[in-house]
Amino acid sequence: MKSRLLTSILAGVAGTLAVASVASAAELTVYTAVEAEDLKKYAAKFNEDYPDIKINWVRDSTGIITAKLLAEKNNPKADIVWGLAATSLMLLGEEGMLEAYSPKGVEKLDPKFRDSANPTKWTGMDAWVASVCYNTVEAKKAGLPVPTSWQDLTKPVYKNQVIMPNPNSSGTGFLDVSSWLQLFGEEGGWKYMDGLHENIARYTHSGSKPCKLAAAGEIPIGISFAFRGAKSKAKGAPLEIIVPTEGVGWDMEATAIIKGTKNLDAAKKLADWSITKKANEMYNKGYAVVAYPGVAKPVKHFPPQIATAMIKNDFAWAAKNRKAILAEWQKRYDSKSDPK
Repeated sequence: MKSRLLTSILAGVAGTLAVASVASAAELTVYTAVEAEDLKKYAAKFNEDYPDIKINWVRDSTGIITAKLLAEKNNPKADIVWGLAATSLMLLGEEGMLEAYSPKGVEKLDPKFRDSANPTKWTGMDAWVASVCYNTVEAKKAGLPVPTSWQDLTKPVYKNQVIMPNPNSSGTGFLDVSSWLQLFGEEGGWKYMDGLHENIARYTHSGSKPCKLAAAGEIPIGISFAFRGAKSKAKGAPLEIIVPTEGVGWDMEATAIIKGTKNLDAAKKLADWSITKKANEMYNKGYAVVAYPGVAKPVKHFPPQIATAMIKNDFAWAAKNRKAILAEWQKRYDSKSDPK
């Protein structure tokens, strides 16, 4: 009798624990523009510490994810954003779409990598920096000199030899366009892009693709970001990574909780984890500049002078004027964009 009673009690306890385990499990719909090849690694690292939270990714390029979030403003589908341009998150913040929450340990981040509000609405992860990927082999075949400045790329010798990202789709494309408007002024910036457009073979919908195409020898020059160039060069691509003399634009990947999520506790756990030293060490495998001071290690082939070339980027201005900038760009240049 005692044996049966003990068995019954143990079974009941086991059942209660199983129910508790199921109840504690959560699923998060996470919107992201992180490179698709890195998503499994991101989820696996997070699940080492939070095995009961399942991540369901919704991934696309920066412009598309931003547009999707804005379209869903009155009926949010995402719980949290993990890896989207800070300028996009600032725009969402202006629309009242972000949960005010300061992740645990936020004070440890470089101040440039966190929202100035208290509590914060977004926190930075890493930065990506514009550069030019120049294929030395293909450029030599075409008789192209090495460009040293943005203005060089408007010279007739580069006709149909340059590819860059469409800023409506790509965060890299938008940081290029917004940085040129800041560097050259509004009138000068559009005049510059008019000249550059004459030499553009096509606009891609991915920020890394122009450098990938240059690395593969499909185009001599790709306007992209420096880490992608360093990564391709490390694999043997005949690339030079050029930092234009006028300065280079940059943006941050960042994290924010979407207001109205039904999974707020789990979303806060992910937001907390996203700014940890462990998370930043993971980001450093894909980006040379990260939010947590002292974490970033030197990256082979990453231009050492690029930090001094990063412009004093007015993120608030870029976010506020994003819609108007993109509309003007599309009206002027979209005829050369890749099909979507």
